[in-house]
Amino acid sequence: MDLPNSLHARDIAHVLHPYTNLSLHRTEGPLIIERGDGIHVVDDQGNRYIEAMSGLFCASLGFSEQRLVEAAVRQMSALPFYHSFGHKSNQPVVELAERLLAMAPVPMSKVFFANSGSEANDTAVKLVWYYHNAIGKPDKKKIISRIKAYHGVTVATASLTGLPNNHRDFDLPIARILHTDCPGYYRFGRPGESEEEFATRCAQSLEDLILREGPDTVGAFIAEPVMVSGGCIVPPATYFAKVQAVLKKYDVLLIADEVICGFGRTGNMFGSETFGLEPDMMTMAKQLSAAYQPISALMVNARIFEAMVAESEKIGTFGHGFTYSGHPVAAAVALETLKIYEERDILGHVRAIAPRFQAALRRLGEHPLVGEARGVGLVGTLELVQDKQTRENFPPAMAVAAQAGKLAQAHGVITRGMGDNFNLCPPLIITERELDDLMVRVERTLDDTARWLDASAHR
Repeated sequence: MDLPNSLHARDIAHVLHPYTNLSLHRTEGPLIIERGDGIHVVDDQGNRYIEAMSGLFCASLGFSEQRLVEAAVRQMSALPFYHSFGHKSNQPVVELAERLLAMAPVPMSKVFFANSGSEANDTAVKLVWYYHNAIGKPDKKKIISRIKAYHGVTVATASLTGLPNNHRDFDLPIARILHTDCPGYYRFGRPGESEEEFATRCAQSLEDLILREGPDTVGAFIAEPVMVSGGCIVPPATYFAKVQAVLKKYDVLLIADEVICGFGRTGNMFGSETFGLEPDMMTMAKQLSAAYQPISALMVNARIFEAMVAESEKIGTFGHGFTYSGHPVAAAVALETLKIYEERDILGHVRAIAPRFQAALRRLGEHPLVGEARGVGLVGTLELVQDKQTRENFPPAMAVAAQAGKLAQAHGVITRGMGDNFNLCPPLIITERELDDLMVRVERTLDDTARWLDASAHR
């Protein structure tokens, strides 16, 4: 048993953990991580793990990139903090905005900085409303998200998120937030229906929703290029082309949520490039700073920005912002991160190693517990099923994917089981040898999970 003053016991006594079973935590307690080394982290008992989730889809350069540490120290020594309110600025934030605009897959006008993906998406919600007020369309305020989407946990972004546990007993979603079909072909495609036919049906369902609500009331549609937290749902062929045609028909803004997909994860700098999105707004975070500092960004196009200018002139200010918007240390670290991506050709590395990752993922898809293996670039999931033929899920109370995540730790792998999905999202710097090692450990985890299920069935 832990002593009362141990770090483990002190955590249980004092820390409120996000996305955690709070009752279970009282008995199970935390895994205390002490240090990192490349794609690995080490706990307080000296156990070493492959961090197969890049932390939370964010530690793209691993856990020991000294250049990012040095960038933070340099900036802290020069200017440890300043804000962006009332015409104030600093060099790192100006340079970062310039660099991001130059990288954008479609023309963008300005960059707004925040601290998290949730804040960036929350700002996008407010700007949809602000913009339509500015252009004289005060009723065009509804925002359409998708079932199984993940866009954050603020009141507005948790409403956009299409996962039940983010709504239950939080009294969400709020008004003017709608959800359309999830584009998961494996789960929602009909027998005999091709991917393109499924995409057509999804687009038609979106159009039907817009028409039911009234096109003059629908202001925006928000989408992740790949719905990673919802189960690494890769859009079916032609999906985004057909969806964007509907949005243009009814003058509905497109917000691309690049919080996870941005900065190389899908094999291009942005998921919007991988899947042909032409957004009016783009949000990003996570790999923007390789997770070494909290920072996020929202890019808006010229049409939206010019309307914002007019509205702020009328009101006398643009009444939105955060204390740490454009924090100079976070901006400096993000700039150094982008330099590393370019200098080391991280994108080229991802493109070279992604086929190996995806092929290994598909091989694991042949395991008796796996219904489908899916992914793109260096992100993927194994959807665990009770019956491969019928695609029947395990009862939620069994928490099979969560159990698989626990068993993975015994094999030196940290991942995250969410719903029925065993997720993999390794740091972008992973080598072929490390990748092969990871997949061997994952296969052993699946075998252990099968044995656990068999033992549970005979109790």
